[in-house]
Amino acid sequence: MELSRRDFLKASGAGIGGVFLLGALNGGVALAAPIKRIPLKKRHNETPTICPYDASGCGFLVDASPDGKVLNIEGDPDHPINRGAACAKGASMRQLSADNPWRLSKPLYRAPGAIDWVEKDWNWMLDTIAQRIKETRDADFIVRDQNGDLVNRTETIACMGGSALDNEECYLLSKLARTLGIVYLEHHARI
Repeated sequence: MELSRRDFLKASGAGIGGVFLLGALNGGVALAAPIKRIPLKKRHNETPTICPYDASGCGFLVDASPDGKVLNIEGDPDHPINRGAACAKGASMRQLSADNPWRLSKPLYRAPGAIDWVEKDWNWMLDTIAQRIKETRDADFIVRDQNGDLVNRTETIACMGGSALDNEECYLLSKLARTLGIVYLEHHARI
């Protein structure tokens, strides 16, 4: 059966009109389930926010004490995208808050072949990371490819961004990676 574009649009319009007519005869059209109200357990200073993970835009409610400490983070039942639900990453958003008692506050280092993690100073850790990046980049930097074209890149270092970073931090991370000549630049939400 040949169906022109105009005939398709007519049939689609008639079908949608039939659905609304049937709904009106049955007492009204219900396009979505009503939003379920889920009150927070301890209501102090409830603030709506958007989840930083995966760009879906899910809404959350952050419950904070008067002194600003985060007490609870739950899905926002009034938000049209997630209606109070949360994926595994969103449900763990509490781990991002600065006052989380389980959040690491000092860098840990595990030497090659070692079993245990050792607490290190921030200056030592940042200097060690910078030194290893420079050594790796200097050892494997490619100025020209096989055809003699100027490429200025390193293929032995990769950069992985994370969802907890905001747009500005992701921008700076990508600029840093490209300045170093890193070509393997990814973000974990895309993998």
